[in-house]
Amino acid sequence: MKRIIGKSMFAALVALTGIATSAAQANEGRKTLVLDLAEAIKIALSENPTVKTADMEILRYDYVRREAVGNHLPTLSAGGQLGYNIIKSEMAEGMSFDPDLMIAASVDLSVPLFVPAVYSSLKMTRTQQALAVEQARSSRIDLVNAVKKGFYQILLLEKSYNVLHESRSTIQATVNNTRTMYEAGLASEYDLLTAEVQLSNLAPNIIATENGVGVAKQMLRMYLSIPENVDLQLIGSLDNFRENVFSMPNPNTDLDGNSQMRQLDMQQSLLRQQIKLTNTGYMPSIIAYGAFSVSGMDKTSSFMGGSEPDPNATTPDPNMPVTVGMLEQMMGGGGVTQTDKWRWQTPFSAGLRVSIPIFTGLKEHNKVKQLRNQVAQIDLQKDYLREAKLLEARTAINALFTARETMLANEKTVAQAEKAYGIARTRFDAGAGTMLEVNQAQLAVTQSRLNHSQAIYDFLAAQADYNKVIGLDN
Repeated sequence: MKRIIGKSMFAALVALTGIATSAAQANEGRKTLVLDLAEAIKIALSENPTVKTADMEILRYDYVRREAVGNHLPTLSAGGQLGYNIIKSEMAEGMSFDPDLMIAASVDLSVPLFVPAVYSSLKMTRTQQALAVEQARSSRIDLVNAVKKGFYQILLLEKSYNVLHESRSTIQATVNNTRTMYEAGLASEYDLLTAEVQLSNLAPNIIATENGVGVAKQMLRMYLSIPENVDLQLIGSLDNFRENVFSMPNPNTDLDGNSQMRQLDMQQSLLRQQIKLTNTGYMPSIIAYGAFSVSGMDKTSSFMGGSEPDPNATTPDPNMPVTVGMLEQMMGGGGVTQTDKWRWQTPFSAGLRVSIPIFTGLKEHNKVKQLRNQVAQIDLQKDYLREAKLLEARTAINALFTARETMLANEKTVAQAEKAYGIARTRFDAGAGTMLEVNQAQLAVTQSRLNHSQAIYDFLAAQADYNKVIGLDN
């Protein structure tokens, strides 16, 4: 799914989002794309191949609709023929009616007056195009959901990394201070070892979080179809989205906008239209037609001359072949002069062509039964899908409320943990407390901050899932 952005598109991104390139990055050929959530969604919707494919499918069905419209219009065709008889067919005693050279041209016009299948097919193409539009909307909804959750995931990991890095700095300072106190005989070796162990335990978490940021950015880069040599720098933090927790309207379980439900409705409507199209096989069709043709035959042979008979001429040899020209003279049809070497005919016909199906082997009957069976299947799928989507909506709503309450509780916990750490640190510096108390207090601060960030992420992710299930594409 990854695709390299062209130079023109990348220049546009530079103008829209502002790309800052440091000297070191320039030497390495890497760039940094700075963007917020709105810009990330905009780029994804314009560059992701899934969305582009869905848009092309809409265009394809527009061409299908135009093709169906063309079946309503008259058809006009023209043809021609040029022939030369190399070996002529002969009758008894060498008589031949074939000309040496023949030219023919024709024009045919057909106008559909009453063709039920054509009208039904046009309605079907309109439904197919509407289904393609809904499928494109579904692709956009899925993509927006993926981009949002990917964006939030990066912010969560970056926040976690910062919290862990800050905690490591604090614990490092504690280790240094404890070592100084240990060397002065004011702290025990146990306190020093405890502080050093806590510092060492943070290293794997920091490395894992840093790697997680790289993987999450790679996923977001894939959704946005951005090349790998472009680094992403996101604007904002999870705390900037805290207001979303309180500004979101009351959620509900209205599934009228759910794209999957809409697609099933359209597929069922399409099947019913196919039933109507199949039933048109029992109906007659009426087409008006007109045909005009021009044909000419060459009369250059020795027996096709049209001159007056010579009274002094001798009786023809009975073994000599008789042709059309000779037959015309014998039948009194000689009226064509020697200079007029062609004989032309211009027939014209027009009328109505009626087609009435009588028996077609019960094909339509069995086809209708197949389609009705599929309609019944979709009825079952709709009921099951509605229950599943209602469950998804209720799950997302519960997650929203849970994450909001958890976030509010964690905000108080963070304040309390920071206060407790300050007290423990003061007691240890005064010699009244132990390093174990300080370590536990520091661990509580780190954990409460991570839990607060996780609660905000959980709310934002649940909000994205809720918007997806009810059919919001923003």
